[in-house]
Amino acid sequence: MELKLKSFSLLILFLMLTAPVNIFAKSESSNEGDRVNTDKEINEYILHHIKDAHDFHLYSYTNDAGERKHVGFPLPVILWSSEGLVTFMSSAFHHDDEGEVVVEKNGARFVKVHGKIYELEQGATTVRFDEESHPINASKPLDLSITKSVFGILVIGLLMLFWFSSLARQYKKKNIPTGFGRVLEPLVIYVRDEIAKPNIGPKYRRFTGYLMTVFFFIWILNLAGLTPLGFNVTGQIAVTAALAIFTLIIYTFSGNKDYWMHMLWMPGVPYLLRPVLAIIELAGAFLIKPFSLLVRLFANISAGHIVVMSLIAIMITLKAQMTAVGSTTLSFALSLFITLIEVLVAFLQAYIFTMLSALFIGMAVAEHDHDHGHEEAGVAEEVKENFI
Repeated sequence: MELKLKSFSLLILFLMLTAPVNIFAKSESSNEGDRVNTDKEINEYILHHIKDAHDFHLYSYTNDAGERKHVGFPLPVILWSSEGLVTFMSSAFHHDDEGEVVVEKNGARFVKVHGKIYELEQGATTVRFDEESHPINASKPLDLSITKSVFGILVIGLLMLFWFSSLARQYKKKNIPTGFGRVLEPLVIYVRDEIAKPNIGPKYRRFTGYLMTVFFFIWILNLAGLTPLGFNVTGQIAVTAALAIFTLIIYTFSGNKDYWMHMLWMPGVPYLLRPVLAIIELAGAFLIKPFSLLVRLFANISAGHIVVMSLIAIMITLKAQMTAVGSTTLSFALSLFITLIEVLVAFLQAYIFTMLSALFIGMAVAEHDHDHGHEEAGVAEEVKENFI
């Protein structure tokens, strides 16, 4: 049974790395471009890389006939339109992102422009925009599609569920885990002993499961973003905002009486200042803390991807000055160096997010000793008497 579980885990990892090329590979031909040569095309390509997408596009190439081929695999498009629920595969757009290909389903017509899907009005063949880039003859349907980021979340979530459920089963049968469980065990103990316990205190067991989930979820997704698969899940602000909201909900509903008392009517300060401090504390709890969590993770991961892609682009931008060999060598050396740093950043950002979440939760559940001041005064008086 254990051998089967290991084989299943290895199979999933193998499919993640090879499926886009071998199993789900699908090529579409077009007579135009998609080549990246100019500075403008490079900038557009980098921005496109860090955005979410409705399909998995790995690379493009030109065959002997001069046709442009795109290698990747499609993902399900799920829309709630004026005609109700509409589903189809993203391959129906034929890799078009300029609104030229119209997809007709269930009486509704859709086009995709710069990663966004629009539903055309009756009689419209293309989307027209006003000066503020608002569509004039189209509307945005509710997009519930399985995008590249959603696909990545599902895959990593299933892998985590498999790995940690297997580790839990091993703990029930033996004291020392075997196989991949030996890799997970020190990481689990680290999160428990170095993050949860010191920051939350005696009630740490209540929240350790959440902290471990967040830590491994962010870390593995950060590492997946450094692979050729092109994941940039934690570089999507919607994902980091959702994680920050989870932390917000936990420490808000777990806060004890002392937490809310110190926030809404802080003891030990003049009464006139208490309402002002209450406003500041509420802003900190509901705005500043979640904002710091989501922006730090989003900005660092996105910046890392942009820097690596910019260094890779050196082979194109400096080709004329350094020759193809020189620019490629410099690009490879710099991008490899930054990628190694990004491996450290992947762990560091998961650690910081988990540490701050534990700290915020610990502040909410901490028990305050109201007699602490009186005890200190008593000790001071006793020392004074003994000294005299």
